[in-house]
Amino acid sequence: MTDLALLHRLIEPEANALGFDLVRVRMQGGKGDPTLQVMAERPDTRQLTIDDCTGLSHRISDLLDALEAEGRDPIDEAYRLEVSSPGIDRPLTRLKDFADWQGHEARIRLVEPVDGRKQLTGNLAGVEGETISVDLGQHGMATVGFADVGDAKLVMTDRLLAATAPLSAEGADEFEDLEDDASDETRVEEQH
Repeated sequence: MTDLALLHRLIEPEANALGFDLVRVRMQGGKGDPTLQVMAERPDTRQLTIDDCTGLSHRISDLLDALEAEGRDPIDEAYRLEVSSPGIDRPLTRLKDFADWQGHEARIRLVEPVDGRKQLTGNLAGVEGETISVDLGQHGMATVGFADVGDAKLVMTDRLLAATAPLSAEGADEFEDLEDDASDETRVEEQH
């Protein structure tokens, strides 16, 4: 099994060197088609251009190729590298994401049920310490610890669309659209 924490520690300095924040590193797909997915963003725009994705993809490829040449490859099998921006309905993977997107609707899946609920959907209402507040509308306010969040992402709304206008779509027609691409993320893929 691939050590995602190790990959995160290896990839984060590469993203930071280009002025990007690392949003997520994960392996997805099955044994026949594993994909190392890396999401990053510019702190000022929360997006990446295609050139940004390409630059980060090359840095990560060079790093992983060098580790493989040294006999320290962190991924044991052939895989595809996918570097992308988080897109509009972005994952919320860091505590700061919940604060940055306060007022926007999110869907939060919990590790274990809290008050009988395994999922919360509502407007992010704030962060205090390690606790996230979510306004559930008629169901009131809920608070959950960041450690209790299994998976979270923003919900596509008109307000979110207005807050996340793309920087540029220039060059996007040069890349293949992927079937599961329902958001406005910018993505570059390479085979390894």
